[in-house]
Amino acid sequence: MIKGIIFDLDGVLLFTDKYHYMAWKAIADKFNIPFDEKVNNRLRGVSRMESLNIILSYSDQKFSEAEKEVMASEKNELYREYLKKMTPSDVSDDTRYALDKLRARGLKLAIGSSSKNTPLILEKTDMAKYFHAVSDGNNISRGKPDPEVFLKAADYLNLQPCECIVVEDAESGIDAGTAGGFLTVGIGCAAQYEKTKRPIKNLTELLTIPELSE
Repeated sequence: MIKGIIFDLDGVLLFTDKYHYMAWKAIADKFNIPFDEKVNNRLRGVSRMESLNIILSYSDQKFSEAEKEVMASEKNELYREYLKKMTPSDVSDDTRYALDKLRARGLKLAIGSSSKNTPLILEKTDMAKYFHAVSDGNNISRGKPDPEVFLKAADYLNLQPCECIVVEDAESGIDAGTAGGFLTVGIGCAAQYEKTKRPIKNLTELLTIPELSE
């Protein structure tokens, strides 16, 4: 019996892709590294340092770990400045409707995101009130496709993985959910992924999947 739902944040509940893109492009341009939407798509669902390593793989230059740390920090500062401009209107009415209905059914809701900026995003968009627990980049040591972030979210909800659904938009997130023993729901790009158990087009469709139907 499903008692909880764990949502990835970016790409599922709201979209900050444009801010990530702008911040990473600023870093790439600084070092004359080619960066476009195709490269950006490879960054979905992976950690900041993993994303940086992907970007740097397109460069002939070699960077020390210390230099990489500086670049990652600079990117995050740029990104956070963009996030500070977010408002509740950045979350769609459909998303808020789905979350309200799921809570009304007695389901426990949690965030399972690799982002260390999750608290800031939830604050700026007035989303924190929907969730019973938050597991994010501030409390994990391994990024997706490792299931750690989802396993901790389930633990915070006092539920077993088999009692929870994971909702993801990235293949790495679906891999993480599968590895952790969760039922996976894919939205966006992940809806087409072969490992996704329940594909949906928008969050309101969560209300009609067999495991959550009234």
